[in-house]
Amino acid sequence: MWETFLQNLSNTTWLEGVAVFFGLASVWYAKKEDILVFPTGIISVLIYVYITFGAKLYADMAINFFYFIMSVYGWYMWTHKNNEKAERPITRASKKDHLISVIGLFVFYGIMYYLLKFHTDSDVPVVDSLTTAIFIVGMYLMALKKIENWIYWIVGDLISVPLYLYKGLVLTSFQFFVFLILAVLGYIEWRQRYRKSLAYD
Repeated sequence: MWETFLQNLSNTTWLEGVAVFFGLASVWYAKKEDILVFPTGIISVLIYVYITFGAKLYADMAINFFYFIMSVYGWYMWTHKNNEKAERPITRASKKDHLISVIGLFVFYGIMYYLLKFHTDSDVPVVDSLTTAIFIVGMYLMALKKIENWIYWIVGDLISVPLYLYKGLVLTSFQFFVFLILAVLGYIEWRQRYRKSLAYD
């Protein structure tokens, strides 16, 4: 196992390294509620569109393109007023938000699984479809600044660590391990900021 790990690590490309760097930066900025989450994220996801295509992770390729679209949307949402406030505040997901998220999770999973299973040569259609659906919902909730977005990222990261290790993308697997840690810290920090905002209102 160790030899396989070292072999995969030696095969890591500089392009994957750049994608990992900006991906980690993006999650760090998200944790800090910093607008730089979006430009750094855009760089990372565009590179990963290329990388995941080469690894036959087609659902992940699709979600990285989706990330690009949602990053542009989130960038717009974070910089525009909401309820007369200078910037959109952190809030909790409403019952409607939860319902949309759950429905979206099943719908996106079903669509991606069907496409991967019957129209691609993917060897991990179930897991690839599942992480894709989870991350789509997480990105949607992050664009709306909902605390619960971090829960989806945590679950998705837990699944992605062994998935990318299995596909030989060691550096990316490590990235998702760091993502997992940052997602837990992000959830804690956003919850604290939300509670403080309620105390000041």
